[in-house]
Amino acid sequence: MKDVITLLKNHRSYRNFDENYELKEEQLQEILAASRQAPSWMNGQAYSIIVVKNKKLREKLVELNPSNPHMLHSSVFLLFVADLQRTQLVALKQGVDYAVTDSLNPLIIATTDASLALQNAVTAVEALGLGSVIVGSVRNQIDQVSELFNLPPYVYPIAGLSIGKPTVEMQVKPRLPEKAVIHYDTYQAYDYQLIEDYDQTMKKFGEARETKLWTKKFADYYKEPRNVHLNDYLKKQHLL
Repeated sequence: MKDVITLLKNHRSYRNFDENYELKEEQLQEILAASRQAPSWMNGQAYSIIVVKNKKLREKLVELNPSNPHMLHSSVFLLFVADLQRTQLVALKQGVDYAVTDSLNPLIIATTDASLALQNAVTAVEALGLGSVIVGSVRNQIDQVSELFNLPPYVYPIAGLSIGKPTVEMQVKPRLPEKAVIHYDTYQAYDYQLIEDYDQTMKKFGEARETKLWTKKFADYYKEPRNVHLNDYLKKQHLL
């Protein structure tokens, strides 16, 4: 096992995996056990994890999301879903109302719980000397993905995780300057030059996937509505 701090500081995402590598069942169970020990609000554990081994299901995922072929070529794919159905069943059993749509708070709780479980899984994977990549784009085809995995009301997909043995070594990606992210005692204004400096840092890093400066990438992304169908989907799932 690697030192935890060193492990976290050296995190990187892998998208190329050895298709012949078979994840041992005990390794998978270690990852899932570590994931399930993630902190959660009031110990509510408002998430579920779908272990996707079936090749046809993974082929369908890639059909829906062709920019992520690793979902098929990795050793296993995990789908993390926010799950408020479990407590809905509790409410039915107890004979009480289930007011999860009265505010966004339950949705935030379930999203956070699922995200923490996902991060625990990433750390466990790396502790085992393996690699992974988080796939948030499963939400781009959220209706089809939900249908593929028979997600009931009060459940929605947060992200997937491709896990396997990397075949291409990746470098640790530079992060934003500390002064642009870390604040002490109060939120503090910072010099915009820090962001422009980061543009140059990432340009020097030279990752092939990054075809735009960091600022341009996010200016382009947020200049127009994205995934507007998500609101309708969440309403359909009784989450809004």
